[in-house]
Amino acid sequence: MLVLWCPDWPAVAAVAAAGSVLTRPAAVFHANRVVACTAVARARNIRRGMRRREAESQCPDLAVFGVDEARDARFFENVAAAVEELVVGLEVVRPGLLAVPVAGAAGYFGGEPRLAEKLVDQVAAAAGVECQVGVAEGLFAATLAARQGTLVEPGRSAEFLAPLPVTELDQPDAERADLAGLLVRLGLRTLGAFAELGERDVAARFGRTGVLAHRLARGLSDRPPLRRSPPPELSLAESFDPVLARVDVAAFTAKKLGARFHAALADRGLACTRLGIYATTENGEQLGRVWRCAEPLTPQGVADRVRWQFEGWLKAAPGERPTAGVARLRLEPEETVEGRSLQLGLWRGSDPGAGPGEDEELAAERAGRAFVRVQGLLGPEGVVTPLLDGGRDPASRVRLIPWGDPREPAGPPDATWPARLPSPSPATVLEQPLPVQVIDEQGRPVGLTSRKRLTAPPHGLCVAGGPPRPITGWAGPWPVTSGRRSAGAQQARLQLLLAAGENEAPEAVLVLCSGTENPVWTVEGSYD
Repeated sequence: MLVLWCPDWPAVAAVAAAGSVLTRPAAVFHANRVVACTAVARARNIRRGMRRREAESQCPDLAVFGVDEARDARFFENVAAAVEELVVGLEVVRPGLLAVPVAGAAGYFGGEPRLAEKLVDQVAAAAGVECQVGVAEGLFAATLAARQGTLVEPGRSAEFLAPLPVTELDQPDAERADLAGLLVRLGLRTLGAFAELGERDVAARFGRTGVLAHRLARGLSDRPPLRRSPPPELSLAESFDPVLARVDVAAFTAKKLGARFHAALADRGLACTRLGIYATTENGEQLGRVWRCAEPLTPQGVADRVRWQFEGWLKAAPGERPTAGVARLRLEPEETVEGRSLQLGLWRGSDPGAGPGEDEELAAERAGRAFVRVQGLLGPEGVVTPLLDGGRDPASRVRLIPWGDPREPAGPPDATWPARLPSPSPATVLEQPLPVQVIDEQGRPVGLTSRKRLTAPPHGLCVAGGPPRPITGWAGPWPVTSGRRSAGAQQARLQLLLAAGENEAPEAVLVLCSGTENPVWTVEGSYD
């Protein structure tokens, strides 16, 4: 496989979209960190992961851009079109990276070196950007070869990969990045060292993600070479009247088509890994592009690629764009794998630094629409979400926020509030405290002294005048104070452990005692 790679593509596309020149330092930022920068910026000590403030202090004339995948795809269409003038069977992996089968084209142009030279010259002349070409067996090895501008001889991909750092496995998802970090901590610092492990040992220790990475480290394809041919009826075709001539309309349509396309495959237990997007314009022009994906596509993934492709078609330079809007669109599953390759988890990791996956975003969007519909039936207070807030008592530490309202805490939740109850907090906080009575060993009510101490150790708890439930352990009291001092007011909280009854399991509760004479006890919450 031959891979053509355009270095720093997000930054190159951003500069082109702004009408600037590559001689000026430029960088693309996400979450205030550099994700891509031009060669000129790197020469000025700008690096990936650098904070924006530090980058601008290093290079005051740095041009700053945000992440825009549609922009990257739109400008990469020029590169794809230039490559397609020389070779057929092109597959876009992502904006900035494409792959083509090498055998036929290399024979036609007189060998792989000659083909690589032709492609580099063609892209520079037609698209005006620099690129590097690599050839190896499998997309992973060919991509790394492209980054080095290397043509690996047949059968030597594993040898080429062996000395490379194992951190090369960190693409394209967070799971792979976590695996690469774990392998480094285990002392497996190169792809060769990881490849020497037995496949069964890798499967037992690292699971499916580890087995896939192990195949790549050995120079094999990420998927077995024999895959079923997609049935023709799995193609999805749609005609449009009026025609699609605007990107925003196409994006809205792509979302619906992506869901239908994915559902049809899922019904047959399949998932798509190579997506063909073919369009016919109102004037009969035929457009087409194939997108290769490292992981099976989700509905949102299908919609994104259709939208990116429309960006490239409809916003191309004059003379290169279609002469009319798209009248018919066909989505073709060029390659499928079994549906278990797209098994979604019931739960996702809670790492706040990791961005959500495509399926998480889709689920969150569906949930949001459902919440809004419920609010339309029950009112704004019909759907609420909890927010950890600051406060002294358990009831004030959690607020219920109506869906859609700003989630801003009234006070810092981790502040050292005076008389704040120590952790753990009760699992259940009663909306209306339950009146009870706490007695000592002689059956007399337990109260508070003027110094907020107990008059006697608690021995039993009575609910609604019923028989006392033995108390087997207790902690406290913790004096309760408020922002306003009330003369004569005495309050304190205790944690009580109640013994098991006939039909009751042992239970831990939080109680509040108010007053020194004729004390009033209430249960505020319970612990799991």
